Amino acid sequence: MNVHTRSEGNGNDRPEGGELCLVIHPDLTRKSATARSPEAGLLEGVGLALAIDLIVQHSEVIRVSNPKPATLMGGGAVERLADVVAGKSDVCGRCDVVIINTTLTPIQQRNLERAWDCKVIDRTGLILEIFGARAQTKEGRLQVDLAALSYQRSRLVRSWTHLERQRGGAGFMGGPGETQIENDRRQIDQRITRLKKELNDVKRTRSLHRQARKKVPYPIVALVGYTNAGKSTLFNRLTQSDVIAKDQLFATLDPTMRKLILPSGKPVILSDTVGFVSDLPHELVNAFHATLEEVMAADLIVHVRDISHPDSSVQKSDVLTVLEELGVDTSDTNPGLIEVLNKSDLLDEEQQEFYSNRKTNGSQSPYLASAITGSGCKDLIQVFDQLVTADYEEIELTLPHQDGATLAWLYEHGDVIARNDDTAEIELTVRLEGADAERLRRRIS
Repeated sequence: MNVHTRSEGNGNDRPEGGELCLVIHPDLTRKSATARSPEAGLLEGVGLALAIDLIVQHSEVIRVSNPKPATLMGGGAVERLADVVAGKSDVCGRCDVVIINTTLTPIQQRNLERAWDCKVIDRTGLILEIFGARAQTKEGRLQVDLAALSYQRSRLVRSWTHLERQRGGAGFMGGPGETQIENDRRQIDQRITRLKKELNDVKRTRSLHRQARKKVPYPIVALVGYTNAGKSTLFNRLTQSDVIAKDQLFATLDPTMRKLILPSGKPVILSDTVGFVSDLPHELVNAFHATLEEVMAADLIVHVRDISHPDSSVQKSDVLTVLEELGVDTSDTNPGLIEVLNKSDLLDEEQQEFYSNRKTNGSQSPYLASAITGSGCKDLIQVFDQLVTADYEEIELTLPHQDGATLAWLYEHGDVIARNDDTAEIELTVRLEGADAERLRRRIS
């Protein structure tokens, strides 16, 4: 089965530094209830290529019923694509690079480069290239470097034919000379050891930051979801911020935090995190563990879904799988995890009504919202308020006018709902979370 898409560019509209590419999505015919369609997989592969400014000349799904150890695809497909890559067919002009939207073994990658005489990058390499180009913080760069080196080490095979040629991209995937392989591997191992040490230092620093935030204390609300689900746009809408938000895969790589004041007056920290993706390279899962710890420490996890996407349910499954790997309870009964159906403005009225009335259990339902129009966002902030303050107690008490220390403590740790100073003692009504309510009782007793 070959499914062709229209050409996305040609040799005449090449931007400065841009490379012309062909995107291939191998349909490995693995059928399951959570499998995405080959067309959706191809579309995501094209999105990944565009995210790193490649010019997609042509994209195609190729059915692979019997994967070949040497080339993944069958010999006929490899030969036909050789003509496409060389520009000898009427499909497109010559390509500089071929993107294979699945994981290739080093041998498969080498053999395809031989057959097509051009750079070949698999899905893992492409995602690493995107992360390498986008990471801004020191921590982000450390994580990407560690993931890239782990990937690069597996590519040091003893049978390169293009020994003098670099394979380009962000510099992660250059082919080493054969006489340099052992030396390169030793240097990579040394750099990996050094990066792991630096990342451990980062983890300790982040742990100290979390401990400092707990002393404030501000609850953390973390936005998670599939890449390009609209998390950053929703983040901007809720916090009135201007973090980068594009209709692009992996527009956000480094976590961003902003303070958000809830209707009750309670401040929380809203965290925008990197988007998840299917078949996330295991190197990145390990390398980004320090970043994902922010999700594990969150008081409320908000799963943002692009409900207009045709594979939204499959994307949900991918996200929940990663959260489960992090030890998060993903059951419907977990009040610390809620679901937001974003991009509701792209649904018709019947679909909006259907999702508005949907229930996951007796007391909680997905919340329909649109980060672009603002629809549902005020209600969403109210939901944050209700869940974050669910264990709060409302306490009525009186204080001597001279007890300024306790009064200041109440304003710092609780929400003072009512106050009357026109009596012999100050009359107060205050809302405190459970632990602080106990501290107050001990303090005034």
